Amino acid sequence: MSKILVSYFSASGVTRGVAEKVATYIGGDLFEIEPACKYTNEDLNWNDTSSRSSVEMNNPSSRPEVKSKVSNLSLYDTILIGFPVWWDLAPRIINTFIEENNLENKKIYVFATSGGSSVNNSFNTLKNTYSNLNFVNAKRFSSNVSENEVTSWIM
Repeated sequence: MSKILVSYFSASGVTRGVAEKVATYIGGDLFEIEPACKYTNEDLNWNDTSSRSSVEMNNPSSRPEVKSKVSNLSLYDTILIGFPVWWDLAPRIINTFIEENNLENKKIYVFATSGGSSVNNSFNTLKNTYSNLNFVNAKRFSSNVSENEVTSWIM
């Protein structure tokens, strides 16, 4: 039986709600990818080119610090990584999470929340950036994600 970790980054709470549902539906453990310095509303203002999120997303080498690592990653065969889509990509903190945790030999599924953007570019960019890792599939979920939608995607 595969042990699943549902890891997620949520700036506004939407992705957190989806991640909690996903973990419940598939029986996975939950891990929040928390920034060491939380994002404020001003930080998330994508219309302001000097906002923290805009500066991070405009710098491909930006790696925002995370509060903690997964302590028992070796217990998991499958890792789900959830995030809101920013600028048609995964937020840079997702890169930090991937680079600070050994995800080799794990099956990695990506899920995203977005008002309208697809998860495809985020997923393909992660796959290309971390070509040594086993990225399996990606899905965009709305906040009212159903159990059937999740289990048909991952199981």
